[in-house]
Amino acid sequence: MNCGATSEDSNRLCNPGTEELEGKLCATSTDQVCGEHLPEMKYTCATCGGLAPDAGHLCDPKKVIK
Repeated sequence: MNCGATSEDSNRLCNPGTEELEGKLCATSTDQVCGEHLPEMKYTCATCGGLAPDAGHLCDPKKVIK
């Protein structure tokens, strides 16, 4: 709930919420992602710079090259 991170396993989150992830994660800035979860963000939106762990949650996904 605090940082916008998601997980299939709520035990991996420090303060899990009960709401389902709906729609896109576009416009989610790096400020909204907990530092330890930042490496899990494998895709960025080429339009707005949003971050997501998988391409399906972004409008214009591009693989993050590290």
